[in-house]
Amino acid sequence: MHQHIGRIVVKKVGREAGRKCVVVDVINERTLLITGPKSLNGVRRRNVNVSHVVFTPKSIKIEKSASDEEVLRAIEMENLSDYMKERITPGLR
Repeated sequence: MHQHIGRIVVKKVGREAGRKCVVVDVINERTLLITGPKSLNGVRRRNVNVSHVVFTPKSIKIEKSASDEEVLRAIEMENLSDYMKERITPGLR
């Protein structure tokens, strides 16, 4: 599952539904640590269930447990800042 680190996902439930975030770590087979980061799109670092996100084909190169600053730098290097700010409309299931 380590290939998921750096993968961009879309939250499909909760108040942040439709927002994109980055997988920072794989806790176990059902739980991921994600971040927006909050300074970019309002998604704070938190654990989420794998079933609550949709994986996108995009990813960035980050180390496991990278800080929000490192994630933000990687997003900017890949020119994905605007992509990360876009919100996806409901109906992701």
